[in-house]
Amino acid sequence: MNRRHFLGALSAGVLTVPVLADAKPNRLPTRKLGRTGISVSILGFGSGSRFLMYKDEDQALAALNRAIDLGIVYIDTAHSYGDGRSEERVGRVMATRRKEVVLATKIGARTADQARRQIELSLRRLKTDRLEVMHIHDLKSLDDLAAIEAKGGVLEALYEAREQKITRAIGITCHGNPGALKAALERHDFDCTQMALNAGLVSMTDAMKTVPAAPASFEQLALPVARRKGMGVIAMKVFGQEHLVGAATPEKLLSYALSLPVSLCSVGMPQIGHIESNAALAQSFKPMSRRERNRLVDSIGTGRAHAMVGFLRNHEDV
Repeated sequence: MNRRHFLGALSAGVLTVPVLADAKPNRLPTRKLGRTGISVSILGFGSGSRFLMYKDEDQALAALNRAIDLGIVYIDTAHSYGDGRSEERVGRVMATRRKEVVLATKIGARTADQARRQIELSLRRLKTDRLEVMHIHDLKSLDDLAAIEAKGGVLEALYEAREQKITRAIGITCHGNPGALKAALERHDFDCTQMALNAGLVSMTDAMKTVPAAPASFEQLALPVARRKGMGVIAMKVFGQEHLVGAATPEKLLSYALSLPVSLCSVGMPQIGHIESNAALAQSFKPMSRRERNRLVDSIGTGRAHAMVGFLRNHEDV
């Protein structure tokens, strides 16, 4: 696959060329996505399991359109979400609103050949010929990293996609192994990264156990590397996949993550009411002091944190 052939398919009518709808002003604060220069809303629309909770197709499309109307212009999906259903839904909206958003997807393949096929299919589903962000999906371990970076591995395909301008930025995501992500960011030329960042994971080790005497969370291991190398950082799991809801208000949980050196928080919102309320929180966001963040971390019970960590240990991001 190359960009020229893909554009040929577009001109032949195989795909629909995006058309700009009536643009609406971005009403949310924005930040730069690291050194890429891409401007993103500080709240992103996560199109994974929570987006798939909209069982009615029209309701799902209405939710995504409402998010864009409110200025949530970073749209996060993945090749594997719902076996392609998420990308197809997003693509139906992109047919008219592509130029209003920053579009990101994730590629789960571990070989370059498989990745090229997934990239082509993802672009077709999303009704576009290029992306702003393309991630390697769900880094699991150092062994997984070895497969990703090997000769003929998926990393080759992402470098190629960036070189051919199929994507503007490349990254890697991880929700369960801070050490592996740290190694990946140190070794390779990523533009951005997506990691689990919340107030309950501050003492998470690679073994996925909380050990206060030996803290090793994404915040403490991987985030400093990304910051040092000028990468854009997308925070995910800011509510601990709902495990932290009740331990603190959504406002505090979202504010905690946004107060870190991140570009945005990508959040799944399975009800339009969630979109409205989270957009309002992002609009009124004020950074938390370090003391406030520490107080929030201390307020989260050990049992609740362990439950969240146990969930993430076995979580499949599909």
